Parts: sequence; structure tokens; C-alpha cells
Amino acid sequence: MSATDYAVVDPATGETVKTYETISDEGLKDAIARGHAAHPAWGRGTTVEERAKIIARVADLHTERRQELAEIIVREMGKPIEQALGEVDFSAAIYQYYAANGPALMKDEPIDLLDGEGSAFVRRSSVGLLLGIMPWNYPYYQVARFAGPNLVAGNTILLKHAPQCPESSAAMEQMFHDAGVPTDAYINIYATNDQIASVMADRRVQGVSLTGSGRAGAAVAEIAGRHLTKVVLELGGSDPFLVLKANDLDAVVEAAVGGRLENTGQACNAAKRFVVLDEYYDDFVAKFTDALTKVQPGDPKAEGTAIGPLSSTAAADRLESQVKQALDNGAKLAAGGGRDGNFFKTAVLTDITPDNPAYTEEFFGPVAQVYRVGSEEEAVELANDTPYGLGSYVFTDDKDQALRVADQIQAGMVFINAVGAEGVELPFGGVKASGFGRELGRFGADEFVNKKLIRIGG
Repeated sequence: MSATDYAVVDPATGETVKTYETISDEGLKDAIARGHAAHPAWGRGTTVEERAKIIARVADLHTERRQELAEIIVREMGKPIEQALGEVDFSAAIYQYYAANGPALMKDEPIDLLDGEGSAFVRRSSVGLLLGIMPWNYPYYQVARFAGPNLVAGNTILLKHAPQCPESSAAMEQMFHDAGVPTDAYINIYATNDQIASVMADRRVQGVSLTGSGRAGAAVAEIAGRHLTKVVLELGGSDPFLVLKANDLDAVVEAAVGGRLENTGQACNAAKRFVVLDEYYDDFVAKFTDALTKVQPGDPKAEGTAIGPLSSTAAADRLESQVKQALDNGAKLAAGGGRDGNFFKTAVLTDITPDNPAYTEEFFGPVAQVYRVGSEEEAVELANDTPYGLGSYVFTDDKDQALRVADQIQAGMVFINAVGAEGVELPFGGVKASGFGRELGRFGADEFVNKKLIRIGG
């Protein structure tokens, strides 16, 4: 990485708006030292109630600055403005959740003794300096679900954002400091991958949270493992969307389109593989291709735009290559397709066989895969026949079938008859190649705390 790798490059126009200098090695050493030194005063010198009040102010600042914040990520990664505003609002809600619930989540937890006199309880406390490595697709939301609970818990944070998100990461650091988080308790760093490896090797760093690719996750896990540093990894997915019993197929199709196109199809937990029972397949493909291809990319700055450009030229090149490779290996383009700069048109692929590379890949963009199956059992088998295990969607009018299938899906999350149903209180995370650990809700609050047993004799 060079000193100009941190830059705002508008994917809609290709214009380099602003460049940022990478932190020096000495500057990084200083940041680690400051973050570590800030922990005692922040994590032990304040109460959870005091920290929660400050994080409530962080939520308020997101709301007060929502238009400015949204416009930043429109130019950083091309998110349509209405979705950008929605992301800022959801991020504010995450901070507010941990501000309101932090004291309860951190309270002592009594344990009923099975034998002996006295009592026992678990006391939660912060562990120290944490490193967050964040991706570009949700610049505010990804940081919120990491920083919100951990700052309330009393941990201090080094935040390394994606190289294309330097402006939003600086804006967040400013908000934390404006809200009252000490300057050294939250430090934004523009660091290279090699520099980040040195951060993880530092024994003062007590935990690492990464959201990103499987390749990045494996590299982080390897380094962290060598140094016995805890990690939380969210590594993407190729989430199945099962159509099993549908009295209202039009409603299912509407959900399918929404599930695929959120964030221009660049969401880890987007519906990507549509697994449809034979009796619905032909009608579903006809309705789905018609509805999906009616959605055309547009100016992300304009109200009403449903999908914008892909986040970068590299992202568009990657998706274009994947589609070509899928077609070269026997898949059929049922509808759509095509590219104009970084704007990628919606597309539907069918007839993908297990030997096609597309069968096991994650497509990050507005391209859907549709599969035909003959039974519920075959649908479950195909849904699970993937390296990933993040989210999943089950659409059926049969309540018993819904739970029966949900129990068999190998994923961290199952949504029944719903898309876009995530919430600040609901745990987010996966299994298999989608990583491990959880964010959001009470499970996210428990990842980087010391759950210390205290046993008192009679």
C-alpha cells in the first residue's frame, strides 16, 4: 500500500475526491501505546452508566449529522442516498440500544450453587485495547456494531477502516470525541495490511474484530492464533432463499427482489441463491426476472434510486469476471446483465451445476442465481451445499415446515417469510466459512468482556 491508498474515489464518476496519508510506523506505535494507556481511566475509572450516557450522545450526533454523513458514503462507495440515510439511522439505533441496555448487559450474574456454602456470581469487565478491521459496504453500521458495545463495556479501540472509507472513518472518530469519548479511547488509523499485522502481534491488543473476505479472515485468524488473541470474524455468505410453499407468489417475488438488491447487492447476508420447488419454478423465474430487471442502476445522489454503481472498478471487474466464468461453464443468463463503467445491470443466472465455480462463490452485486429442486429435502441439501453459513431465508405458508427446515439449515441466522428483518437486538453472525462470533444484541456485548467468576465461601 502507498501513502495514497486511502482515498475517496467516487465510483459513479471515477473521480478521486481526496487522498489521505497512511499512518507512519512511529505514529502507529504511538497510537497503540495511547490506546492501551487510556484503558484504565476509561474502563475502570468510569461507570458503565457514565459510558452509556456518552454513547447515547454518539447516537444523537449521528441523527444531527445524518445528511452530511450519508453524503460522505454516497461518494465513497456509491450507496444510494436514501439507503445511506437509513444506514446512519440504523447505526444511531445501535448506539442507543447499547446506551439504554449497557448497564443491564454488564450487571453481575448470580449462579445457583449445586454444592457447598456461600455464593457465586459472574462479573463482566472490559479486557483492554481492541482492534477493529472494517469493510466498505456499510461504513457506519459495521463500526457501530463493534464500537457501540465495546466502548460501553469499557474497552478502548483502534479502528482500521477500508482504504476507500477514510472520510467516513474520520467523521466517526470526530463524533466519538465530540460526544465525550476520550481522544485516546477511540483512535482511527489509516494503516496498511503489514502494519495491521504488527498491531495484532502486540500483546497490548486484547482482541480483534474483522468483517471482510474469507482470505482476510484467514490471515487475521492465523496471526491472532500465533499470539493467542481472541478474534470475531464475519466473512460473508452466499445465503439461500428457499421457496417451498407460496399461496402468494407475487409477495414472495417482491421479497426476493428486495433481499437480493439491498445495497446494490453488496451485502454479506443478502439473498443470493434462490432455491425453488419445481411446482413454483417456472412462474417464479418469469416473475422474478421481470421484477429484477425492471430495477436499473441510477445516480446514487438522486432520491428514488434503488441501486447505484458497484463500490469500485475492482468490484465491478470481479463480478463481471464471475458472471463470464459462470456462463462459460454452462450457466444460462435468464435475463439482464451488462455493465456501464461501475454500474452493473441486474441479472438472473440459471442452470448452475455443482461443477460450475459459481455454485460455491459469493456474488457481490445485483446478480441472482436460481435453482430448481424437487422436494423439501433437496432444497435443504442444496441450501447447505456451500462453504458459507451466514444467513438464510425460508418462505412457506406451512408453519411446521418453516421451523422444520429452519432447524436443518446450516447458518447463523434463519429468517422465515421476511427479508430486511435485522434488528439492533438480534445477534448477527455465521458458521462454517462465514466466520465465528456474534455482533449486536446481548451476544455481541459479551464477545470482548472478561466474564470473571467470583466465588464467596460461607
